[in-house]
Amino acid sequence: MKTTATWNGVTIAESNDCIAVEGNAYFPRSALTAALVTPSTHTSFCPWKGTANYMDLIVDGQKNANAVWVYEAPLAGAKPIAGYVAFWKGVKVTGGEHAVPMAR
Repeated sequence: MKTTATWNGVTIAESNDCIAVEGNAYFPRSALTAALVTPSTHTSFCPWKGTANYMDLIVDGQKNANAVWVYEAPLAGAKPIAGYVAFWKGVKVTGGEHAVPMAR
């Protein structure tokens, strides 16, 4: 079943191949509408996933800063989500219960 991410009524990503990690659906980067994101300088660190890089969403001229994150080079235990994107900050994800859980 398809998992969909929307913000302000616009579909940002949609895929049948999401991975579930800690309650988040990680979408293949190819599922992301690239025209709706711009790189951010923000990063965060997870002890088992590594460093996350963020992107800003821009939809109809409205910016949602750091609403998208990606682990470009995750640590060994999180390799399956390398390059996959996830969302927060008001982005609605539906169908995420159908994402395949990542084995740890």
